[in-house]
Parts: sequence; structure tokens; C-alpha cells
Amino acid sequence: MSSRRIAVFVDGDNISAQHSDQVLFEARKLGRVDIARVYADLNKRSDWLNKPGYRLMHAGTGKNAADLLLSIDAMELALEGGVGTFVIATSDGDFTHLAQRMLERGLHVLGLGDAKAPDRFRLACTEFIPLSDRNERWPLETIGSGCSAFDLKIRSMIAQHSTKGQGMRVAELGPKMHKAHGAKISTYPEKTWRAYLAARPLLYELDPRGSEAKVRFRPEGFASQ
Repeated sequence: MSSRRIAVFVDGDNISAQHSDQVLFEARKLGRVDIARVYADLNKRSDWLNKPGYRLMHAGTGKNAADLLLSIDAMELALEGGVGTFVIATSDGDFTHLAQRMLERGLHVLGLGDAKAPDRFRLACTEFIPLSDRNERWPLETIGSGCSAFDLKIRSMIAQHSTKGQGMRVAELGPKMHKAHGAKISTYPEKTWRAYLAARPLLYELDPRGSEAKVRFRPEGFASQ
């Protein structure tokens, strides 16, 4: 995992708490999330109160109060330096100015929002990723360098079924993981086991495609476990 510092700012009055895991998932792909804040009127009932991993910032009840406080805090952090990547989760086009100003300062801006996010905000960001409207699982239990609790289960399964140290058949991994842990790879962003394993080259080594293709875990990738 990159040591790049990441700051996450969520418009909690605009983005549903159901996206909390995906927001962190996308942010952590860019580096180390040191700051993760949700801005909202906490006098109202908010599902963000039950989401771990975020610092909740009460913005009060005034019109656009959350937008203003988020923008002030984000620009203050940008001017202080030390953080080069900002994640702004909103579908509100009013944050276009914030994204543009950050780009002018040479900062990387990842925008996250739903389908109604306007083009002016999307294009103001370095990159924009739509938030999924499906009930997907976003693995967040990161252990060490890119290794999750789910990966530890995969490593154990491969170790149990490796043939003469040559690895385990990829075709067998899915059924055995489902039987042992109830795991369904279709609920993960990669959708298939080969795609999941291939996306983690520091953890797994794959044979070329084929019915007998095997996967092996890289001991050095799990060295800290």
C-alpha cells in the first residue's frame, strides 16, 4: 500500500451512509487514509452515526452549513500541506469550485457520487468514480500491506489444498471458500475469483487461464502475519 496521505471529506447531508464502505474502499486504493470526516446536521437522525471509520462533524442547522464547513476545512488542510490527495464524496455541483481550486494547487482530487452528480463536478475532479447502487461488499479489514482478513482465509485455504507445493486449482477455490466461510465472490467488486486474485499480485501468483490453472500465495506478501 502506498504511504501517500489521503483525506476523505463526505457531504453527509447528500451522500447516503450505505456508501460508507465503498468510500473508504476507493480512498484506500490511493494510499493511507489519515483523515475521514462526514459533515452533516447531526441534530437530525443520521445513519452516519452508526458507521465506523469516520469523524462526524456537526455543521449546525443553517442552509448549506455542511457544505460551507466542509469546504473551509478542506481548503485549510490543503493550504497546510502534507496531504496530496483529497476524496470528496458528494453529488452536489456546488463543490465544483472546491475541486477546481484544489486542482489549481496541484492536488489529486477523487470525486465520488451517485448517478445524479452533475458533469461540472465530475469534470472538475482528477477522476470521478460513481457510487454503486447495488448491495456489494467492500473489504475494509486491511492487515499489513494490502492484505485483508479475507485474504488470510484465502491463504489458509490454498495452503490446505496445495498439491506438492504447486498451489490449488482456481476452479476449486470458490466452492471451498463458500462452503467454509459462506464467501460469494460475486458480492465483491471484482466479481470473479481470477479477477480478485489477479488484482493482488503481491499476494498471489496465478497460472495462465485453463481448467487446471492453479493459484499460489506469495509468502512474502503475508510476511507480517
